[in-house]
Amino acid sequence: MDRFEEMQTFVRVVRAGSLSAAADRLNVAKSAVSRRLSDLESRLGVQLLTRTTRRLNLTESGRQYYEQCQTLLAELEEAELALTQGDVALSGTLRIAAPLSFGISHLSPVLNAFLQQHPELKVELDLNDRTLNFMEEEVDLAIRIGHLKDSTLVARKLASSRMILCASPGYLAEHGEPQHPNELEDHNHLTYSYAKSHYWHFTDEQNSDIPVRVNERMRANNGDVLLRGAIDGLGIIMTPDFIGNDAIQQGRLVPILTQYELNTGDIYAIYPKQRFLPKRLRVLVDYLVEQFRDTAL
Repeated sequence: MDRFEEMQTFVRVVRAGSLSAAADRLNVAKSAVSRRLSDLESRLGVQLLTRTTRRLNLTESGRQYYEQCQTLLAELEEAELALTQGDVALSGTLRIAAPLSFGISHLSPVLNAFLQQHPELKVELDLNDRTLNFMEEEVDLAIRIGHLKDSTLVARKLASSRMILCASPGYLAEHGEPQHPNELEDHNHLTYSYAKSHYWHFTDEQNSDIPVRVNERMRANNGDVLLRGAIDGLGIIMTPDFIGNDAIQQGRLVPILTQYELNTGDIYAIYPKQRFLPKRLRVLVDYLVEQFRDTAL
């Protein structure tokens, strides 16, 4: 069996999460995928995957081999492109994931301009607000907002996004406008599903942290849905300025507790650590950093 085919099959299985899905993407029989994996593990003398009735999981050896395979396959692709097309034109496909609201309002115009500069390049853009697992999905780059703790990822800051707290005039007329963060505990809140904490944090003039437990009237994985709920008077929302600013300017929402600092939601371009980074991805990340430089959203 060709080693390239074995590596390619292994990477596809990890990304797809199952033998059947990988077989569909490779356009081969499931039995062929299973045989290639077995041959690969036999040749290496290690177990790369553990199989359960529900999913496949990487062993530690499998995780290390997966990262190395990604690097080797990317290097091979880059080398072939350099020979067949030279170093002038970027080509191939970039798979990008980004939050829906940010993707529509800010990322898509920048990507459109980038594609106009590189006519041989293709982009697959997945707009969603869920947490991404690079190990399980075929994504080259993700745009994420907020603090990043995953040390296996490279994060390059694109811009800062100021967080704002606001509610509709009707809601404040009915429930009263809070004058201190602690008063928020008597109000309804609209929160992001991906938020891991049930607390909002405020900083006063003495730089003291004020945690407030939120009373969730609605949870959603999209900022525009939560914004609509706030406009309709369901409760108070903490949202990035680029989502809520228009509604504030139109008088549909009112900013509150503006004397307190909220955490900024910095915007990052993130991708897995790897020794070799395809040129098209390097160029795109550099372009995004330059386009969003010194931008406050």
